[in-house]
Amino acid sequence: MPRTPDQTALRAQFPALHQGRAYLDNAAGGLLPQRTIDAVTAHLTRYGATNASAVHAPGRTLADLRRQAREATAVFLNADPQDVALASSATTLAFRLSAAFARLWGPGDEVIVSGLEHEANASPWRELERVGVKVHVWHARQPDMRLHPDDLAALLSDRTRLVAVTAASNVLGVAPDLPAITAQVRVAGAWTVVDAVHAAPHTLPDVQAWGADFVTFSPYKVFGPHLGGLWVRGDLRGHLPWPKLSFFDPADIAGIEHGTPSFELLAGWLATLDYLRELGGADTLTREALVGAYEHIHTLETPVADALLNGLLALPNVTVYGPRDAQGRVGTVAFRVNGQTPTQTGLHLSDQGVDVSSGHFYAVQPLTDLNLYPEGVVRASIAHYTTEEDIARLLDALR
Repeated sequence: MPRTPDQTALRAQFPALHQGRAYLDNAAGGLLPQRTIDAVTAHLTRYGATNASAVHAPGRTLADLRRQAREATAVFLNADPQDVALASSATTLAFRLSAAFARLWGPGDEVIVSGLEHEANASPWRELERVGVKVHVWHARQPDMRLHPDDLAALLSDRTRLVAVTAASNVLGVAPDLPAITAQVRVAGAWTVVDAVHAAPHTLPDVQAWGADFVTFSPYKVFGPHLGGLWVRGDLRGHLPWPKLSFFDPADIAGIEHGTPSFELLAGWLATLDYLRELGGADTLTREALVGAYEHIHTLETPVADALLNGLLALPNVTVYGPRDAQGRVGTVAFRVNGQTPTQTGLHLSDQGVDVSSGHFYAVQPLTDLNLYPEGVVRASIAHYTTEEDIARLLDALR
């Protein structure tokens, strides 16, 4: 079996890292390995904007590409291919799912949204208020901003239809206990929709182990091109009346994808999964290969995430928000520097060759609860190609 590469060899596969800057904005979008860039370029060069077709050879190749992308994504999610949709963004797919719920529910029905959500897993469900659905917020407890089951229990009732929860906060890094949450919701007779967008670069999604009913994620956060993904529990798929073209069978997941796929991006996503396959030390893309890849990712990220969190906590001029320990969090840290706006800090760091970001990152509820909205925070976020030297540059620039 091929050996997994060390971090130097791994970083060499990412052209954007060759610029000599410390890239710490991975929560906004991952960097792409060269093979992904090459796959997108090769597809456009060979096929242009050719569409799938059953009667000509290029079109048959593109139809097969769509099938391969769906099957490979199913391996990534530990799912069945017929339950997986790929479209322009996770936000788009969530709103289409919301449109289906609006045809099922109305006055007397209730939805619960966690207080850690990116608006992509909150605004689509708040749209249901237009048809009379009541929306509750399951607030995170301060100061660590963790979700507690007792607070959820106080909101659940026989009127609850859906609970929306993130697999990891995109601004605070908090990673809730998904199996425990979905089990609690299931006992109440409701569905759970999980936003795995921020978690997926750090933790291999597993829709079976999580126990969710719907899961969204974004390949572009997982070192791929700009795409969104949705998994729907198989026994629900044929009973969700999302808006679709008239000729689609109600059970066909392609009905929620709306329009022609971005075939070049599907080709790029397949190349990214091939990169993860190699990272897992395997010759073929299997679930075992991806488990191995994410074990490697965890090994690489752990010391870097610890250095980031502990280093920021040690700076007397910096306030860190969210959990102050590594338990139950990913390598994303929100902070502010005394006497500076988040934008000022971000601009200063970029001048020093350290790229973070600032703002609210669409995390309206958690930052509102912390009295930090709309100005927001500075956010530093790592990936498996981030080094401890990158973190040292950040900390030096903040002293």
